[in-house]
Amino acid sequence: MIEISDKAKSIIDQMIIENGDKKLFLRVGIDDGGCSGLSYNIKFDDSFSEFDKFIQNENFKVVWDNRTEEYLEGIKIDYMNQGMTGGFTIDNPNAKATCGCGASFRTATFKGTRKKCD
Repeated sequence: MIEISDKAKSIIDQMIIENGDKKLFLRVGIDDGGCSGLSYNIKFDDSFSEFDKFIQNENFKVVWDNRTEEYLEGIKIDYMNQGMTGGFTIDNPNAKATCGCGASFRTATFKGTRKKCD
């Protein structure tokens, strides 16, 4: 379903440890909006809903709402060092168009609601 690189797993593990709450998991979702129509929503969370599915990695769970599964199927999350900073990247095989910064996308069957990026 969702693939996370070893580098990204390491960074996520470190962030959870630094937060001090071992119950946290990585929630991956999408929101309506963004310059291409749909925006990624990735955050730490500690509560499940009845619609959630998950996979267990070595040290943490990755959770998503089953209503967004078709848009997230096959995504790859990585962490790239860029100069003196770094950030998470998402490769989504379902995206038919993306914005320049890579934070939003649309699929062949759903375009979402385009909104100007802040």
